[in-house]
This record gives sequence, C-alpha cells and structure tokens, in this order.
Amino acid sequence: MRASVDRILTTHTGSLPRTTELSSLLVAREKKKPFDQADLDRELDRALHLVIDKQIDAGLDIINDGEVPKVGFSTYVTERMTGFGGQGMRKTPLDTQKFPDYADFAARQIGVAEDLAKVWDTALAQEAIHYEDSLDGIRTDVAAFDLALKKREGEFTESFVSAASPGVITTTMLLDPSNQAYRNDREYVFGVAEQMKKEYDYIVSQGHILQLDAPDLAMERVIMYGDHSVADFLERVQINIDAMNLALADVPAERVRLHVCYGNWQGPHQDDVPVSELLPILYQANVGALSIPLGNPRHEHESVAFRDNPLPQGMLLIPGVIDVTTNYLEHPEVVANRIQAVAQAVGDPSRVIAGTDCGMGTFASYEFIAKDVGWAKLKCLTEGAALASKRIWG
Repeated sequence: MRASVDRILTTHTGSLPRTTELSSLLVAREKKKPFDQADLDRELDRALHLVIDKQIDAGLDIINDGEVPKVGFSTYVTERMTGFGGQGMRKTPLDTQKFPDYADFAARQIGVAEDLAKVWDTALAQEAIHYEDSLDGIRTDVAAFDLALKKREGEFTESFVSAASPGVITTTMLLDPSNQAYRNDREYVFGVAEQMKKEYDYIVSQGHILQLDAPDLAMERVIMYGDHSVADFLERVQINIDAMNLALADVPAERVRLHVCYGNWQGPHQDDVPVSELLPILYQANVGALSIPLGNPRHEHESVAFRDNPLPQGMLLIPGVIDVTTNYLEHPEVVANRIQAVAQAVGDPSRVIAGTDCGMGTFASYEFIAKDVGWAKLKCLTEGAALASKRIWG
C-alpha cells in the first residue's frame, strides 16, 4: 500500500454513482423480477468503464470498480453464499425514532421501496452459511475490473476491491432464531468470517488492495445496539474485529484497508459513538490503513482524536474529507484545511491519504446526492489534496 511520500494521495470509499439503468436491473435481479441478462451485461460493462474514467479524469490515485456490479455493499453476499433465506427486518436507527419528522422527510426523499434495493428488509441466516467454492462471483467481478483497467494503464497509482466484513454481514442479514448451525451471534460472525476468507484471499491474490467495508463497527451503535449501553456495543465491536482478523489470517496487513463509518444517511447522527471510544479496538485490526469519516458536520472535529490516540506503527489513515450526503460542493480550500488538520493530528503527512466519508451509492437506487455532483466532489477532493500538498511540502 502506497504512502503519501511527497504529496497527499487520494482515493474514495468504494461505491460510486451507478447509472439509472444499471440500478433498475440490479434491483430487479435481487427481487427476482423479470430482466434481460444481456441488457444487464451491457450496462455493467458501460457503467464499469464510466466509473474508471470518472475516477482517473478527476485525478484520483487509488481507484476501484465503483462497486457497480453489486446491488448493495453488504447484501451482495447473499448471491455468493448459501444459507440465507426468508425476510428479516433490521431495527430502525435512533435518528428516525427520535426525529419522526426527519423520518417522514427521509422516506419521501429516498423514494418508493418497490424501486429500491433491500436495505432494511434483508434475508435471514437460516442455515449454516457457505461461500461458493467456485468463487464465480468474485472471479467475474475482478476479471471485468482488470480488463477495464488495461485501457487506462499507467494513469493511476493503485487499485482496490471492496468486500463486506463479517461484522456487517451478520448485523445486516440477521441470525434466524431457528438456525441450529449457530448458537449465538458470536458463532455466526465467526462462521461467516471463515467463509468470507475465500473472497478476501482471492482479491489480494489478484494484486489488488482489499478494502473491508465495516460500518457495523460504528453504525450499529444506533441500530442494533440503539437500546443497549455503549459498553455492550463495544463488546460486539471487539467480537467483530476478532472475527475479521481470523478471516485475514493469510493476508498481509499492508494489503488491507478498513472502512468504518456511521452510516451515510443525512440525518442528525446525534447518538453516534465518539471515534475516540472506538480507536483502541479498531487499532487491533490486522490492516494497513483505517478509513473513517471526518468530513461531515458531526465528526469533522474528531481529527484531534488521532493526536490523543496515535496510529499504530505502520498504519495509514484515510480520513473522509468529503461529505457524501450533501449536494454542497466542498471548496478545495475547505478540503485542504481538513487534510491539514488530520496531518497535524497524526504528526506525519506521509501517513495520510485523502478520501470520502462513505460511498455514494452503497445500495442500488439508494443515493443522497446527484450523480453529476458526486463526480464533481471527486474533483474537489483532488484539488484540495493538491493545495494541502503544496502547503505541507512546498
């Protein structure tokens, strides 16, 4: 994993805007509605080349496939793993419970549930979970990504591929009480970790950086653990980190980056757990970089937490310096200021890679910013990083 040796490198968190046509086709496939596979294949190819071109044209250094083949950053695994079925219902966030007017507003903004990917009404773990031995899903995605990258070879620094963490899988697709394979959530998350290891190992074997998407390590404080104590939540965070490390047993830490966040909805977020309470546990993860949001009004002030809780030796920090839930375009000066604040807190700018708070399309059709604004935000990111680099290195 490259460090920012003489300038601030740039990346993003994973999901990027899908085309409207692709989102509709992915949702249809997920909900088992009629769709044309040839249309889906063509749209996947078009969208993949589009997101690669957009990233490179914006000047990003570390790029990915935009997660365009996935209907959701976590729920895609139900297409690669057996044992899921039925329909569960996740708890609603504390934001919507405490602010009912906001809940109504958000529902109107998001749109009709029939047209959206499954975010809250997800499948249950009804039997022992098993990842496909053929690895067909991840092989197909990586092969398409590699082929598309060849057209822009030499125009980017590194590539990464995202995968769902064991923790986010098990807090999204809940454990069915009737499941005899796992006695409790701890057994469930470790069982999933053993299976997801196949996907993680394959991504790294193909020469890409592995990004583990683990919003559960912060977000579930206000969802699954909304009516529990912070201590109870942190106990679950520890379990999820331990399971993650089991899955990463054969992957060098410097080939993995970990994304943690509070959920990318534009709500109050008043009950989010402070990052300072998370860092001692997050630092136990066997990863080479930590991606965490610091670009939104609720968490921008927390850059100082990395001064009081220094990064472990060898770990890089990917601070979010772009808010992906608002259509405001951050001024490059604002972005540069955020980067500098983080670099000062870390104490070494070479350990900072500028990124976004979260994904721009974590689920198909579930987006809070306009597509063209999303692409413009990536340009603001690189312009801000260039300004910060000039200030830091001259």
